[in-house]
Amino acid sequence: MSQDVVSDALNMIRNTIKARKETLEIKRISGLLIEVLKIMKQKNAIKRYKIDSKKKTVEIDIGTMVECRAIKPRYTVKKEDIEKYRRRFLPARGIGTIIVSTNKGLVTHDEAVENGTGGCLVAYFY
Repeated sequence: MSQDVVSDALNMIRNTIKARKETLEIKRISGLLIEVLKIMKQKNAIKRYKIDSKKKTVEIDIGTMVECRAIKPRYTVKKEDIEKYRRRFLPARGIGTIIVSTNKGLVTHDEAVENGTGGCLVAYFY
């Protein structure tokens, strides 16, 4: 286990997909991870997630997702450069989502381009 909770969680999700399982329990959570899971749920990459505040865990039901990874190092990009990284990390136009951390919170790369803001690249999934 590393110090990056988001990276560890996405690796656990990817391993669960490869093992052809549908549910997973993550034992380390953070606010950033919860925001990433919200975006993944909006895009139907995961079906649901349930936070257990007593045990400090989150249970995830995986939906239609092939790949998910954290972006390391977390590149800081301008709004004009988001397209370059979209081509680098996603398989095709219109497939997948890059999560960008902006001064207004976590957003998808489409929302960042629409709002005209840049930020740090956190993760991607498709």
